[in-house]
Amino acid sequence: MTPAQRPPTLDPLAVSRWHHTAPLTSPWLHEEVASRMQDRLQWIKLQPQAWAHWGALRGGLQAHAQLVRTYQNSVCFVAEANTPRVQEAIKGIAKPWWNPKHWLSAPTRFEAPPPASVDMLWANMALHETDDPQALLAQWHQALRINGFLMFSCLGPDTAHELREVYAQLGWPPAGHELTDMHDWGDMLVQTGFAQPVMDMERITLTYQTPARLLQELAELGRNFHPARFPALRGRAWKAQLEQSLAQHLTGEDGRLSLTFEVIYGHALKAPPKIKVSALSAVSVADMRSMLRGPRPPV
Repeated sequence: MTPAQRPPTLDPLAVSRWHHTAPLTSPWLHEEVASRMQDRLQWIKLQPQAWAHWGALRGGLQAHAQLVRTYQNSVCFVAEANTPRVQEAIKGIAKPWWNPKHWLSAPTRFEAPPPASVDMLWANMALHETDDPQALLAQWHQALRINGFLMFSCLGPDTAHELREVYAQLGWPPAGHELTDMHDWGDMLVQTGFAQPVMDMERITLTYQTPARLLQELAELGRNFHPARFPALRGRAWKAQLEQSLAQHLTGEDGRLSLTFEVIYGHALKAPPKIKVSALSAVSVADMRSMLRGPRPPV
């Protein structure tokens, strides 16, 4: 598929509204996924001098605290989408000047990392909420130093398939926007300039006592950004019908409703630039410095 045909299918205006209205908290599922991402760090030998947390507030403040302990001597950049998120992240992360932990830890900067400034970029559950993922991947690639690495997670296309099936049976518009497949994310990483992408996936099943609690959880996690979603407000009768259908189709033998979340994990490196040699080749000073600092091939 071409980039224009590939999911996610998101309405940019709906995405923009969500970034300004999303709860200023770290959802439980995001914290759980971040914890599983951290388990993968044991295979990473590089100790970053500087790292960036992209969307720390929604990505997981508990996870951020653990990452700070892991990389306590590393400068940290916290990048947020807008001013309210920055302010809330500062409340949850920044240490008062009189706190001894403030004196011992490396500084935290609440801004997007400058180009080629960090050795690790951590982005938990953020990529599926952007209407231009290729541009965001390029931004992450630019922020990383040569041989730095990206760690990210996002939701996959099997997420909430039970809810999608209920909507289809009722003849309603799509319950949610289409999500990108793991293999397509790998292709986009390579197209952006990342090297050695490693992708894997798992399914997490959550259970709920009532349809109302299930819908509350979904409202905390995101919105339906599909361009063909129902365009107007819906009333109490529609909600009652939805809850009745969820109870009928999603209730298991234990009396609880089940909902599946497909979680995709990705890891990739920013490799040294490859220079195509021709009769006349132009090499930037930055690229030349990166190549000179890189490991020399064996003689």
